[in-house]
Amino acid sequence: MGASALHTPAYKKLCRLLRGWREEAAFTQRGLAAVLKKPHSYVYKVEAAERRIDPVEFVAWCRACDIDPRDAIAQVGR
Repeated sequence: MGASALHTPAYKKLCRLLRGWREEAAFTQRGLAAVLKKPHSYVYKVEAAERRIDPVEFVAWCRACDIDPRDAIAQVGR
């Protein structure tokens, strides 16, 4: 079997976008984690592709960063 889904180019792109949206919203990892009511390690692990993000978490991340989840999905698909 090939690379795990966590390490595909598409998933790495998603992680880069998540980090970029966080940074554009002027959040530190700890700041975003506080808004999401998650431990700060959660944000780090998602951005580093050490932990997968589920669709509900993705929507919460987008909303916290003031990104429309539909627009975010469109960016991931480009």
